[in-house]
Amino acid sequence: MTAQIIDGKEIARQCLESIAERVQKFARQNSQVPGLGVILVGDDPASAVYVKNKERACKKVGIASFHRDLPADATADRVAGVIDLLNHDPRVHGILLQLPLPKGIDESAMLARIHPDKDADGFHPINAGYLAVGQPRYVPCTPKGVMKLIDSTGVAIEGAHAVVVGRSNIVGKPQAQLLLARNATVTICHSRTRDLASVVASAEILVAAVGRSEMVRGAWIKPGAVVIDVGINRREDGTLCGDVEFEAAKERAGFITPVPGGVGPMTIAMLLENTLEGAIRSRKK
Repeated sequence: MTAQIIDGKEIARQCLESIAERVQKFARQNSQVPGLGVILVGDDPASAVYVKNKERACKKVGIASFHRDLPADATADRVAGVIDLLNHDPRVHGILLQLPLPKGIDESAMLARIHPDKDADGFHPINAGYLAVGQPRYVPCTPKGVMKLIDSTGVAIEGAHAVVVGRSNIVGKPQAQLLLARNATVTICHSRTRDLASVVASAEILVAAVGRSEMVRGAWIKPGAVVIDVGINRREDGTLCGDVEFEAAKERAGFITPVPGGVGPMTIAMLLENTLEGAIRSRKK
């Protein structure tokens, strides 16, 4: 059996089309377009590429982008000051603070400084709390996109055994909460999990998000499983790979995401959807 490839690029394209239509409707009704404030600190090449891709996507759907570049030696006070300006800017409905930040700046403190109503990434402790109690407002973009990818397969989440490999606040924990809210039976694995192979082998839905090249071996995959690979790693030869041993896994899985072209495009689409939803909420208030 060879797995069906889940085309994240195509699903993201469809999401962006829908978002663009909703943005146009919002603009007609409110004489304003949603706005995303983007803060880039330093000159990390990967971060610069990510930010450029996000700004390009904003332009596609009609969302205004407010870009703020700061040097690598910017102080925490300066970063906080830019966040405060965007918090009070009525044109901005979502704020993205591109990570990682330079050493010496407390990421948690900066993320918590973003107003919860403009937390387009869904990382603020208040929004994390709302998600944990089953009343989500802003949902972290990658886990939100993963849910859409799983839904695209037609496989029922309710009642399924879902295994999440990784326990980060950005992906692992919110992913588990979203799956639990859809009535999956969820197991979270991490570096201390005993016999990881046997736990993975029981997964009908597997989400791998550990950031280690091909750590999840293809032979571990349950035949017919849905495999979502969140990882993006660079091999010594410069090529990209995920957290799952793709070539072997696709011979066992029912559905699988590629790397690249799987989860990545969905993360950007969900960032824009969150920004739009923030704009809609601001009007309701």
